[in-house]
Parts: sequence; C-alpha cells; structure tokens
Amino acid sequence: MSIAFEKSERIEVYRFNPLVTIFVPLLAIVLQSFIPIKLHFFGIFELPLLVTIFFAVARRNQISGLLTGAAIGLFQDALTHQYLGIYGIAKTLVAYGASSLGAKIDVENPGTRVLMVFGFYFVHNGIYWLVARWLVRMDLQWIWMHELRGAIANAILGVFLFHFLDKVKQS
Repeated sequence: MSIAFEKSERIEVYRFNPLVTIFVPLLAIVLQSFIPIKLHFFGIFELPLLVTIFFAVARRNQISGLLTGAAIGLFQDALTHQYLGIYGIAKTLVAYGASSLGAKIDVENPGTRVLMVFGFYFVHNGIYWLVARWLVRMDLQWIWMHELRGAIANAILGVFLFHFLDKVKQS
C-alpha cells in the first residue's frame, strides 16, 4: 500500500515595482558608503548584502538572484577604492544561494530570517576574503570575533529591514 502526499502549500513568488528594484539597492549602497564615515559603528552593517538577500529570497529565481547580486555587488565595488568585482563575485554567489534556499523553505518566518542572514553573512565575507586574499593578493585578516559580531548585528537588523521591505512586495 503506498501513500502519496501532495504538496498543498505553494511557494509565493514576489515581484517589485521597477522603482523599488532600483531605488532600494541604490539607497542601501549610498547609505553603506557614506554613513560609516560619520558613525563608525555603522560599518559593521552590510546593507547591500541584506537587500541582496531580501530580493533573492522574495523572487525565488536563481537567474534573477544572480543578476541582482552581480549588479548590487559591482555598483558597491564602484564606490569603493578596491578592485572591481570582489563584492560582485561575493554577492552574486550569495544571491544565487539565497534564491535557491528561498524556493525550498519558508523565508517569511523571523527565526528563519535570522538564521539565513547569519549564515549568508559568513558565506559572503568568506567568499570576499578568499577572492581578495587569494585572487587579488590583498592583505586581509579574518578576525572571528569581528565576523561573529557582524553576523549577529546584521541578522538582527535584517529581521527589521525585511519586515519593512515586505510592504513593497507584489504577488
């Protein structure tokens, strides 16, 4: 006797107004570039990463995630004094992973969002560190306590930011 289970839950895929798609990442990158100059503690937050994760899990499409991550990362690279492409590579891979994960699990739950941002923060910084250290030969150090504090701070901020950004979703 076989029992067949039918998946009754459908995963919602969201769209965004084109202005939101452009303005929110642009605002995150600008804030990330200029606020830490005056408020040094703000440097621990990674707003472009949070926006990348949000759009990737909301759309649940790997190609869209790749393009979103690449665009946000390359634009962030353009505003820094570093090599072009380091953030682009890191955010592209994170966005691909986030969009893949968004298609498999419930990413609307605040607990899931905390864990997701916490994990992707480490993935992002790990990829960034590997590319910068081994491909570009930048002299970077991996400081576990700094990364842990950053992951916790971004996970907490991510829950509040995602709740705010949920209001601009379109089914």
